Amino acid sequence: MSGRLAQLAADVRELEAKLREGGGAERIKKQHDQGKLSARERVAGLLDEGAPFLEVGLLVAHDQYDGQAPAAGVITGLGMVHGREVVVVANDATVKAGSWWPETITKILRAQEIAMRCRIPIVYLVDSAGVNLPYQGGVFPGQYGAARIFYYNSVMRRYLRIPQFAAVMGQCVAGGAYLPALSDVILMVKGTSFMGLGGPNLVKGATGQSVDGETLGGAITHTEVSGVAHYAVDDDHACLAKLRELIGRLPAPVHRPAGNADAKPATDPASLYDVLPTDHRMSYDMHDVLKAVLDDGAIDEFQPNLAREMICGDAKIEGIAVGVIANQRGLIKGRPGERPRFGGIIYAESAEKVAYFIDRCDRQGLPIVFVQDVSGFMVGPDAEHEGIIRAGARFVEAMACARVPKIVLTVNHASGAGYYAMAGQGFDPDFILSWPTGRMAVMEGEAAVQAVHGPTFEKAKKAGVQPSPAVLASADEMRADYEQQLDARYAGARGFIDAIVYPEDTRDLLALALRAAMHNPGPHLGAFVLPHMPPSGA
Repeated sequence: MSGRLAQLAADVRELEAKLREGGGAERIKKQHDQGKLSARERVAGLLDEGAPFLEVGLLVAHDQYDGQAPAAGVITGLGMVHGREVVVVANDATVKAGSWWPETITKILRAQEIAMRCRIPIVYLVDSAGVNLPYQGGVFPGQYGAARIFYYNSVMRRYLRIPQFAAVMGQCVAGGAYLPALSDVILMVKGTSFMGLGGPNLVKGATGQSVDGETLGGAITHTEVSGVAHYAVDDDHACLAKLRELIGRLPAPVHRPAGNADAKPATDPASLYDVLPTDHRMSYDMHDVLKAVLDDGAIDEFQPNLAREMICGDAKIEGIAVGVIANQRGLIKGRPGERPRFGGIIYAESAEKVAYFIDRCDRQGLPIVFVQDVSGFMVGPDAEHEGIIRAGARFVEAMACARVPKIVLTVNHASGAGYYAMAGQGFDPDFILSWPTGRMAVMEGEAAVQAVHGPTFEKAKKAGVQPSPAVLASADEMRADYEQQLDARYAGARGFIDAIVYPEDTRDLLALALRAAMHNPGPHLGAFVLPHMPPSGA
């Protein structure tokens, strides 16, 4: 393997490996010396061995806080327990004692939103010292501060009936104690876990009473005295085994696609490394991507000879029926007498085609997989006279209001309003994934330079002089800024995507996401929709 995708994939793997070390080997050893597993060992012990795991937000905050907050101190993701899709949230106590950074809240909320949107169980593996006090201003207040975690806890418990399991496997102090308290089942580990609104030091300062942590809020206290917790287990291994047992007892999901894990794509997914050109601006055939992702590489195209810059069609991924919407790249031959079209650009005709296809998928209950390599909507007098604004609005409205699961895979460009129309993050897709080659921004750097400095460049050209050094320097700085912000790692660090995935894992993770999303028959609108319930007293 060689080329741009392979190099970027290698760079991302190196970064991810470093982030998975958490606070480092020394702090992991400290966990072990205390008789505790590390956060990643806990997640591995909870989930089915060998099953796919979609880690959400691994890159969040990796380029902030001088590198002191790997994965924002919490592991979140979608995995399997006894063959059932579950969301997991695990505090990493090797990172500032598992305390909450502002981005920790963002990750926990995203995990809860996945559980609510998909109607699947969520497991909290709690080991946290609470709020990271120097950053409390970004943690404590606000609509999407820590309180929202407990709001989501409450809605899941009271109305959505989503199973919530909390295992206190270390510290759980102050307001953070409400997270397990608002769950359905609480487990605690003897000798190594503590749960309380205040620790021994705070109690001493506030009341003058001296009490040890075990007596104040240990596993025996909360299972035999306060009754706050429900199970006291001997160690981390026993805790994870009990969690698996409890999840295994849950009734079988009512809504779940049968699927076919034995189905295969037409081409080896590893071949995808050679599909994308070295230069992101060059063309390739999107069908070559789809052949390595879809069952048998087959797609029954919808209006295949109309607006061919947009591919729409019916397909399957591990036996799950889906509608596929993808951008074709290259120069697209038009009908007789028509000019060719640019691939990756959405024209009025293609917007109308896709809007109709989305509506059809919505009526038939088919989840939609968007494969993004979009540079935006067409501009110019022809496009405007054809009603590109109206057609684009039709596309956006159809996508935004579709009640079926929407899953996004960005393979290259995700630019302009085209990114929005192809189920950008602001429209609450169920999952949004990116290859290492994903480039997300309002436009490419060179286009931005032309938009800002183009008139100055043109004026200098007409005068037969060079632009001033200051203008040239400003243009170079803008190019560099855009190149950094276009990188998928930049998007991952800010939670603009759920995860960077690799070509060989893409199919398995899309299937996992689809199975999870389809537990909920819909509507898939917003973070969650409450079921119809009669008013109190009715």
